[in-house]
Amino acid sequence: QVQLVESGGGLVQAGGSATLSCAASGRTFSSYGMGWFRQPPGKEREFVAAISWSGDSRDYADSVKGRFTISRDNAKNTVALQMNSLKPEDTAVYYCAVSFMRVPLKVPNSYRYWGQGTQVTVSS
Repeated sequence: QVQLVESGGGLVQAGGSATLSCAASGRTFSSYGMGWFRQPPGKEREFVAAISWSGDSRDYADSVKGRFTISRDNAKNTVALQMNSLKPEDTAVYYCAVSFMRVPLKVPNSYRYWGQGTQVTVSS
């Protein structure tokens, strides 16, 4: 059974940092792109960051570019999201996902497996 489990969420002050981790189990995802999405309160799920199967290619939403960094460890079957200079508008439930493809993708429909999400709340 495939499972993605996010961790690292919580309450953070504006300007602070947090690191989200996602551990995959049930199969190896080293051949597939992985991504992070988020769903702010009352809004639809949106793309945050994605990384290719090898880790050589990354893509970010404009709203997080320069502040967030996505990385992966294929040996451990994990993906991480380092978030710096957090803003109140970063408050959301964050989800990790595994893509159908090797390249980083922005569209949620391109992802086949999803975690349950972890809440990140940024206080002003």
